Amino acid sequence: MAKMQAVRFHSYGAPEVLVLEEAPRPQAGAGEVLLRVHAAGVNPLDWKVRAGHLKEWLPHRLPLIPGWDVSGVVEAVGPEVTAFKTGEAVYGMLDFNRQGAYAEYVAARTGELARKPRSIDHIQAAAVPLAALTAWQALFEVAGLAPWHTVLIHAAAGGVGHFAVQLAKWKGAKVIGTASAGNASFLRELGADEVIDYRSTRFEEAVGEVDVVLDTMGGDTQQRSWKVLKKGGILVATLGISSPVAAREHEVRGQGVSVHADAAQLIQIAALIDAGDLKPAVTAVLPLAEAARAHELSQAGHVRGKIVLQVGN
Repeated sequence: MAKMQAVRFHSYGAPEVLVLEEAPRPQAGAGEVLLRVHAAGVNPLDWKVRAGHLKEWLPHRLPLIPGWDVSGVVEAVGPEVTAFKTGEAVYGMLDFNRQGAYAEYVAARTGELARKPRSIDHIQAAAVPLAALTAWQALFEVAGLAPWHTVLIHAAAGGVGHFAVQLAKWKGAKVIGTASAGNASFLRELGADEVIDYRSTRFEEAVGEVDVVLDTMGGDTQQRSWKVLKKGGILVATLGISSPVAAREHEVRGQGVSVHADAAQLIQIAALIDAGDLKPAVTAVLPLAEAARAHELSQAGHVRGKIVLQVGN
């Protein structure tokens, strides 16, 4: 059996359980392509899976290769594949239930992929899929964001947040973001109309009557967010709704969003990137061997944009 280098963990635990080692090289099955990985995006999902927080929701068989954001080149196509050809550059979000992209090669279903945006490299492309799809689906599929809406985006400088700011501005909405003061100019460059420093200002005292809240924080931030919505508004939460009763009390709606792969949306997102309307922010690029360090940075929070692992040239 052909082999490859991959980062895997054999037991749940701290970042140190991640090891770079030899692993079986996958093959492309029916409806799949084999990708030669150039870069893998790092998301909070990765360390949550590694730590065992999601093992009831995602019961993986160990050892597991984490990482479900990928950019690479098609190495081989499986049976029944007509959408892609060998040598094409693609990016996408992989099935969470399968082996991930912290590896030299990964097998992916064609419905999880789209051609890589032409205007950016593999490092930048690997930062896009999961976070941009989450923002897209939260704002457009769940919230139904319209040009006349005002949206409040929490953790606006983070992975999902910085894409949400740009997508909401592209849609024509008024965009308010919460972030640290150090990220204010960054967010204004992305299109935010207002930035609230969460360390010095309670956002619920600075803003009100918004149509949409995008909550990536949960907890106290979510509880304080209900009161800033106008009646009939909606709070969309990436971590789920902790108190449906609070939504009813404020005469607003609350709905969780669980990101799903969507090739058509990835094509639209790539078009926005190539048109200059959407730009991924990569705060750190680390080699595959430093995956544990990448997890430490992600787990510590306060990451501007995304962290990416470089796998191939």
